[in-house]
Amino acid sequence: MNCYRTHTCGELRTGDIGKKVKLAGWIHRKRNFGNLCFVDLRDHYGITQCVVDSSSDLFAKVEALRPESVIAFEGEVVARESVNKNIPTGEIEIKVSSLEVHSEADVLPFQVAIEDDAPEEIRLKYRFLDLRKDRIHKNILLRSAVIQRSRELMREQGFTEYQTPILTASSPEGARDFLVPSRLNPGKFYALPQAPQQFKQLLMVSGFDKYFQIAPCFRDEDPRADRSPGEFYQMDMEMSFATQEDVFKVIEHTLGTIFNEFANGKKVDQAPFVHIPFREAMQKYGSDKPDLRNPLILENATDFFGDSGFGVYDSLVKEGNQVKAMVVKGIADKPRSFFDKLSDYAKAEGMGGIAYVAFASSGAKGIAKLLSESKMAELKNRYHLQEGDAVLFMTGKGMKFDKFSGRLRNKVGEELKLIDENSFKMCWIVDFPFYEENEETGAVEFSHNPFSMPQGGLDALLNKKPLEILAYQYDFVCNGVELLSGAVRNHQPEIMYKAFEIAGYDNSVVDNKFGGMISAFKFGAPPHAGSAYGVDRLVMLLLDEPIIRDVILFPLNGKAQDLMMQAPNVVTQQQLDELHIAVVEDKK
Repeated sequence: MNCYRTHTCGELRTGDIGKKVKLAGWIHRKRNFGNLCFVDLRDHYGITQCVVDSSSDLFAKVEALRPESVIAFEGEVVARESVNKNIPTGEIEIKVSSLEVHSEADVLPFQVAIEDDAPEEIRLKYRFLDLRKDRIHKNILLRSAVIQRSRELMREQGFTEYQTPILTASSPEGARDFLVPSRLNPGKFYALPQAPQQFKQLLMVSGFDKYFQIAPCFRDEDPRADRSPGEFYQMDMEMSFATQEDVFKVIEHTLGTIFNEFANGKKVDQAPFVHIPFREAMQKYGSDKPDLRNPLILENATDFFGDSGFGVYDSLVKEGNQVKAMVVKGIADKPRSFFDKLSDYAKAEGMGGIAYVAFASSGAKGIAKLLSESKMAELKNRYHLQEGDAVLFMTGKGMKFDKFSGRLRNKVGEELKLIDENSFKMCWIVDFPFYEENEETGAVEFSHNPFSMPQGGLDALLNKKPLEILAYQYDFVCNGVELLSGAVRNHQPEIMYKAFEIAGYDNSVVDNKFGGMISAFKFGAPPHAGSAYGVDRLVMLLLDEPIIRDVILFPLNGKAQDLMMQAPNVVTQQQLDELHIAVVEDKK
């Protein structure tokens, strides 16, 4: 190949036996058997075993080298006596005749050849070493393959890739912006884009029809397991003269193909995927990102109570609370401690415990003794209950209660191992409310995306109660993970002004914050729609990785710090002066 190597460490096979070759890479492992030293040499492509005889001048030199030193071996390809079926090169080895040391490694802060229990902070500080680990290395390669396939699938469907600006204006909606001070415009700031939202819509106004981009997005959000702090990448798309269904077809082909090709043997739902209205999702699953692998369903049982004989729930229903029921088969004979544990969980969540009826082999348990014979018969008939089944009841009101019911559903599903870990279950969540009520202030706010088209258009904004208006907004969910959000866009200025007015913004705010887009809409804008799916989350899901940082090349830690590059960091006073910035001491 060149002066450093003739082959890679993943390339040689039995057909190469007898060849004189040169390999270069990192010392993965060494095994000294006295008369022979075996070195597993690793590069980007794989591992090849190399053998140095104790009679060779090279033996002592190889012995002295630490793991992860970068070297080159020359020698002859020979057949291995002990075949290693776990690696592609496992039938051959290199009988070493010469050695060249390119770079000697210091003592390692953690092991590379094995998965050890090194703290994440150390792994991220030495991320260049962590990336050499087989699992992390393969994660990044799969990420690259998924991105490449996304591009291919979008181009096949007539989309063209464009690059939108990184320095833009701050937006009053969504997460916190990362602000960038302007040296040439003292006292003014750019913002890094939370998403290319306005620019991709302006592309449609500009007549480009079908856009996509693997877009970097920046949001000053708190980190969590499935969200990287600071920045992330999304496969962003937009199309003109398109309906919601048109977007679904594009995404179902793109994501459907990716899941089928990268599922690694798991069962995959096939398109078209089920559509679940938002309010139905909250009622049945307690979440707008339901994990459909969990077979448990929540049902509205409010009308069962009121005069049931169970005084606590009867009183709460009369006070306006809702009751949900969840039938769980095969748990009736579990000890009382099982049900008490679930009730304690509910209390810890501020929901006042749960009630249950369990049809055990020894008789009905729980609140059964408080219910009349007719109510028990109604209960069995209503939920088709048989011996061994139990029905759990929970009560509360509002979105807080809905979300709690979803967490309880997940907890029971996980504890009983009801979730099929070997499958990908997908759905679309549709018909989101256009507005929501702020639980603290009572103010009407946008619930999802302020640039969406309300269902019913201007007529709905003028004649419906705000909280009754639905939007052409949609999410794509897989295994309880929100992978994609999108919407049919509001491309008519009068509808946009009215929509923002209801949310408490006057026309001047729209003109000031979204001036470029609202101005463009006044010069002829096509109906358009789009979406974006998170690349990081998609790869995380495909690999079944619990932490999103393990699918990102150089991630920030949980405190939004880059320990390797030591960012964020202080800058010089000269830099601050040029940017007209004064740093105020934190008095906390």
